[in-house]
Amino acid sequence: MKYDHILIRYGELGLKGKNMKMFISRLKQNIEEKLRSFSNVSVQSTRSRIFIMLNGEAPEPIIEKCQQVFGIYSMSLAIKVENTQEAIEVGALFALENSDAKTFKVVTKRANKQYPIQSQEMNQLLGAHLLRSTEGITVDVHEPDVEVKVEIRNNATYIMSDVVKGLGGLPVKTAGKSLLLLSGGIDSPVAGYLAMKRGVEIEAVHFHSPPFTSERAKQKVLDLAKKLTVYGHSITVHLVPFTNVQQEISKQIPDRYSMTVMRRIMMQISETICQKESILSLTTGESLGQVASQTMQSMHTINEVTNYPILRPLVAMDKEEIVNISKEIDTYDISIRPYEDCCTVFVPKAPKTNPSRERVNHYESEADLSEAIEQAIAGIEKVTIKENDEEERLSHLL
Repeated sequence: MKYDHILIRYGELGLKGKNMKMFISRLKQNIEEKLRSFSNVSVQSTRSRIFIMLNGEAPEPIIEKCQQVFGIYSMSLAIKVENTQEAIEVGALFALENSDAKTFKVVTKRANKQYPIQSQEMNQLLGAHLLRSTEGITVDVHEPDVEVKVEIRNNATYIMSDVVKGLGGLPVKTAGKSLLLLSGGIDSPVAGYLAMKRGVEIEAVHFHSPPFTSERAKQKVLDLAKKLTVYGHSITVHLVPFTNVQQEISKQIPDRYSMTVMRRIMMQISETICQKESILSLTTGESLGQVASQTMQSMHTINEVTNYPILRPLVAMDKEEIVNISKEIDTYDISIRPYEDCCTVFVPKAPKTNPSRERVNHYESEADLSEAIEQAIAGIEKVTIKENDEEERLSHLL
């Protein structure tokens, strides 16, 4: 006997009512996409569970892949047995003996109400059988080393012991698409990750200013996007040539307001991409009060130029929390590579922390930035990165 299934639990998806079927279907598709390289594996969904049939594949790498799929609350290696008392007892003993536990508890879930033995009685019968069949192992119903879980379903019974935690959240592609402003710093990749955790499909936009920013700075952003494909399978990055815009801002806008105007133009160009690509929102790595452009007043002024919703997953986080997540998702070491982005290169010495809409609109009305903005939009390039791709593919967007 050996484990032949992985049982997937999906937490909050079970609260989606009439939409639950759609969420489960998307989660199943995402799991299948993640496990595509395992040719023998198959995936089956029911109303309350998803089952991965191993069909001879080693379970460890499959579990590791599933830990990168949003929407999975937890998972367990399971054996599938017939709905007979003898088969269930054999399976429960196998699960206990393969757990290295000294204390145990049996937890039965009787989804099949036609099965003649109720859950509490089954717990007692299996517990007694396991005690008789083992030595040096005792029952502890309060803090056991392992819970032997028995799920009696209509077609079979599934028995498991260890529980492996998943990422939780919602399956990617169940909450629409958002355009992530990906700067190359620590914050924005974390914001993208957290947006995906709520089911959002991510595309990204990056503003670069050659020759002031290098090709290595652009590659850094593509490497960050590649890390995020672990959770979203593929990500398209829109690369915006921003040099002329920033040079015109530095010439025509007072220094203290240049950062605010720059961020407003970034929002305008990002909105243009959203309109073309049918994207419904923007996502940023802003954390309230972290820098001058992230004060409440600055956000209020910058937001004026777009009607699109702006998702800010990090808005209430401090830097330490953000850094910790970046290390967990393996973007931190890329983010701290010493290649400056366009915001860093052109940052004013004393940016305005409380810019008013009226003042910024006045400065913009006296400037002529439209040609530089149009050139930036015309020069946008698009890179589509997939999780298993070795090379990026570029093509002109607009």
